[in-house]
Amino acid sequence: MLKQVIEAYELLDSARVDGYTVADFLKGRGVKEVEVTTIEGEKGSTDFVKIVIPGKDSKAPKLGIIGRLGGIGARPERIGLVSDADGAITAIAVALKLADMQSNGDILPGDVIISTHICPDAPTKPHEPVPFMDSPVDIATMNKYEVDKRMDAILSIDTTKGNRIINIRGFAITPTIKEGWILRVSEDLLDIMEYVTGRMPAVVPITMQDITPYGNGIYHINSIVQPATATDAPVVGVAITAEVPVPGCATGASHEIDIELAGRFCIEVAKGFGAGKVKFYDEDEFRRLVELYGSMKHLQTLGRLEK
Repeated sequence: MLKQVIEAYELLDSARVDGYTVADFLKGRGVKEVEVTTIEGEKGSTDFVKIVIPGKDSKAPKLGIIGRLGGIGARPERIGLVSDADGAITAIAVALKLADMQSNGDILPGDVIISTHICPDAPTKPHEPVPFMDSPVDIATMNKYEVDKRMDAILSIDTTKGNRIINIRGFAITPTIKEGWILRVSEDLLDIMEYVTGRMPAVVPITMQDITPYGNGIYHINSIVQPATATDAPVVGVAITAEVPVPGCATGASHEIDIELAGRFCIEVAKGFGAGKVKFYDEDEFRRLVELYGSMKHLQTLGRLEK
């Protein structure tokens, strides 16, 4: 799906692009259900885009794919697409590929719900070891418009290059996060990752503090698993990675081949999940964990500081 990745990259690489531009492009490719919502924040505005690609069976499990980012650009401070844009590029490319597949007669078993947001002039913010992109809106607002109650499981795609703990070029996945629990890495997802990349799988070392909501004053690797704070559905992060720390606001740092791998992984997961053949977690094991140790849902909140 390199063609669709390049198309998405070129579409978003503009100082004037917005969610409505993206929606018109998708509709031109046959996507019928695209919703755009403009939200004003303290640091500007952004357009949330939600796309539904219907499957053969409306009752089949529905996969959510979220392109998570602060912004696709940091204008006027930086010219062009920033590294942080990879999540949005991947999400839009996946939507384009699924639309093209449907036009060619290949319809997935279940619905796929894709969401991201489009902001070409987002602010930046300090972060160690390298600067991050900020966002015009807070994480709670992102979750409100990107996490859909219809999503039975979620892949959250996020550029994850601003760290020293995942040191491979390409993409990696996180363990499954569900209701405050960091569960074992899905064997089904590891299998798909191996098939798609032709390499040994890579896993992001997610920690307890990474799965807590932003705003608690605690360090987070990034926002890759923040959707897990707003849903009971299982969430797996798809991290687009590098061998060295790369600032989220760096331009010229997106690698189309890596984005293509991540996007193709998402589509293969969607095929199997809608058919009931791919599991994000073991339901019996999760039930036993809760029986033995209780609920961890308090980790989905701001804790004792929450009013």
